[in-house]
Amino acid sequence: MEEEIRQLAARIREIREINGVSPEQMAAELAVTPELYLSYERGEEDIPVGVLYRIARKFNLELSALLTGEEPRLRSYAITRKGRGVSVERRKAYKYQSLAYNYIDKKAEPFLVTVEPKPDQQSIELNSHPGQEFNYVLAGTLKVIIDGYEVVLYPGDSIYFDSGIEHGMKALNGEPAQFLAVII
Repeated sequence: MEEEIRQLAARIREIREINGVSPEQMAAELAVTPELYLSYERGEEDIPVGVLYRIARKFNLELSALLTGEEPRLRSYAITRKGRGVSVERRKAYKYQSLAYNYIDKKAEPFLVTVEPKPDQQSIELNSHPGQEFNYVLAGTLKVIIDGYEVVLYPGDSIYFDSGIEHGMKALNGEPAQFLAVII
């Protein structure tokens, strides 16, 4: 995984440089400090998926192209076999698996997300990104905080929201929670 993180960081730096954008400009567009942005490019800091999504949008790239370094090629349909999605472990709290990484011109980004349990007193890391998001809980119990409100979801429950609003998730009861996330 360390090598994948270094490759992703190098891709981001290369794309930024090719497009003539300074680290300071990029940091300002992502609403992070230049120091934090440069730590992303060096592979020293986890890059939230929301930040990756904004970078991909800025440079008119498919998120999967940014993550894998390869352009998606499939137009009619794409199958992702169990356990074969592209892993995106870019946030400490979540593990993402891209489920349509090889489909071109996606209108939505589907992910299988696993949230590992954390101590009860540990705060929930909040995130925001452009668009809308749909989450459907597959396993475990998931606490969702969105716009300051808390809701608990169980297997079979779903939530749809404006992902530009800060939101975060936490697995409850000491067990991992897994959900299908579709970012639109």
